[in-house]
Amino acid sequence: MQKKPSKTPKTAKKTTPKAVVKTTDKAAAKTKTARPRLTDRQFAVEAARIARDRHCTDIVLLDLQGLSPATDYFLIATGTSDRQSRTVADEMMMLAKKKYKLTCFGNAGYEQGQWILLDFVNVVVHLFNAKYRDYYNLEMLWGDAKKIDY
Repeated sequence: MQKKPSKTPKTAKKTTPKAVVKTTDKAAAKTKTARPRLTDRQFAVEAARIARDRHCTDIVLLDLQGLSPATDYFLIATGTSDRQSRTVADEMMMLAKKKYKLTCFGNAGYEQGQWILLDFVNVVVHLFNAKYRDYYNLEMLWGDAKKIDY
């Protein structure tokens, strides 16, 4: 009698599934490929610096944590022209996307440039012209908020 050939060759090794190892944030931070988590506060500070470097005036960064259920940080700045405000908004959106992997969920007033609102959820940016800035006076509305140096 002849033996029937088996479906698996005798030389084939049986493999067992490897266990999945969970790592903590500290362990991941030690690896070469892991990057530290960039915070919303860091993004807000860097966005304020963009406004400063692009010659916006009256730049105020407010910490609204515990004061507003909608967001954690407000960045308020005054642009000297509509074009300047749009340029600053473009740079902030690029920074958010490239470095912080953030999406701008709301973008209002960009075309007019008189009051541009950028909503990154935990950071909300208001770029005003001088007339709108004086009229809405957001700093007074959020007077209890702590100002952050940038």
